[in-house]
Amino acid sequence: MREIDIAGHRIADDSPAYVIAEIGHNHEGSLGKAEELFRKAAEAGASAAKLQKRNNGTLFTREMFNQPYTGKNSFGATYGEHREFLEFGHDEYAYLVKVAQELGIDFFATAFDIPSVDFLVELDMPAIKIASADVTNTPLLRYAAGTGKPLIVSTGGATMDEVRRAVETILPVNSRLALLQCTAVYPAAPEDLNLSVIETYRREFPEVVVGFSGHDLGNEASSLAYTVGARVIEKHFTLDQSRPGSDHHFSLDPPLLAELTASLERTRVTLGSPVKVCSEREAPAVRKMGKKLVAASDLAAGHTVTAADIAYRSPGDGMKPYRAGEVLGRVLVRPLPADGAFAPELLRPRTEAAEAGGGPAAAAPPSADPVG
Repeated sequence: MREIDIAGHRIADDSPAYVIAEIGHNHEGSLGKAEELFRKAAEAGASAAKLQKRNNGTLFTREMFNQPYTGKNSFGATYGEHREFLEFGHDEYAYLVKVAQELGIDFFATAFDIPSVDFLVELDMPAIKIASADVTNTPLLRYAAGTGKPLIVSTGGATMDEVRRAVETILPVNSRLALLQCTAVYPAAPEDLNLSVIETYRREFPEVVVGFSGHDLGNEASSLAYTVGARVIEKHFTLDQSRPGSDHHFSLDPPLLAELTASLERTRVTLGSPVKVCSEREAPAVRKMGKKLVAASDLAAGHTVTAADIAYRSPGDGMKPYRAGEVLGRVLVRPLPADGAFAPELLRPRTEAAEAGGGPAAAAPPSADPVG
């Protein structure tokens, strides 16, 4: 069955969307700002708030770590200093765990390396996210799967073969997997999103929960993604889209995140049940506008009903037009005035009609299902 559980949140085809507010490093190294982001995410109805965890000292080559990084988005003179400024340690994470518990929102992070997986497991995070950049990092995938934690894996920039390899690496170790369609473009235009891949994932991996990690502007694509089967929706989140930094400009601010969660719930309600029925709310309109079988003119008791004797008129609170075959050739047991509704109890059973000498007219005729 296509289902996982994250901290008591059941995620399945028949569940609401599990909405992740991806804070990343939009806290800009400030614990106070991170707490505010958590609170705003909870207020907006997000299911989870997420950060990113890196062991910067071993994740990058020395050359990359030490390269100058002095642009408008920089928080340090080198790329390594920039990353370290934004990185939270154990104390900050432990504090935010308590904040999340107070707010009733899930909290976990993306692990970019094996030491970061260990860091998140030590804090008993309810899930581990794997970024698109690591969909080909089978050692990391295998190690994270071995924790037994639910894994949420983004697939931006991957080929289908690479996605299959990732899934085949994880599932033998850990069946608790959500696979997210993602496009590694920031921001992504509508033509970049390829939401039909969600349906491909659902066909290819019938036991895997499927979702959407969107770098697009706005919320429309997320609702469309839910419609085609995404049940995990991840969007970047900021307090202010005008802040300097690589993520802020395509992130949702609190009003937009609230709009997203509301829109996803409307989408779920609008999709409704796959079982086609006449609902209680439809019944009054069906009665008012539908048709029933009535007498086209005054008919006497003992009359054998012909097609000319039947009219199809509203309201539709009697025998429906497709039941005309049940009336044709039958004998009335009592008079029926014009516009009077035909009913089974007004008609002599066919066997009695035959015994009374009804002849061919009493025989069951072909169905007279009307057109139009």
